[in-house]
Amino acid sequence: MDFLTALHISSTGLTAQRTTMNVISTNLANVNTTRTPGGIPYRRRVALMEAKPVEDFESALNSQSESLCGVGVSEIVEEMTPFRQVYRPGHPDANEMGYVSFPNVNVVTETTDIMLARRSYEANVTAISATKRMALKALEIGK
Repeated sequence: MDFLTALHISSTGLTAQRTTMNVISTNLANVNTTRTPGGIPYRRRVALMEAKPVEDFESALNSQSESLCGVGVSEIVEEMTPFRQVYRPGHPDANEMGYVSFPNVNVVTETTDIMLARRSYEANVTAISATKRMALKALEIGK
């Protein structure tokens, strides 16, 4: 594996974690959205990840593409858990019983997920920095 392949694999991790952070930010922004354009409360979204083989020319020639995998977001799906029901009879979106349906977003879960995404992002940045240092040290060998 060359340095560029290692950098490519780490960059796929950065891209995937950035997408995850964007999805979580959207969830947190809509934590109290009781009405979407579809007329229902906002549904929590989750980014699904999948391993993706590295597809560079050298790996294809050497048949190493099956052993080296990056990561990517395969799909962003809505979580179908029930909405939170809160008794607020004066709310404009309250039903005839006085309950309002709030999004199925839990702030604690979103905070935990964004911390995990941040740690994974930092780990990928560390891997890129280590790869760059290794490449620079390799260049010093010839001096």
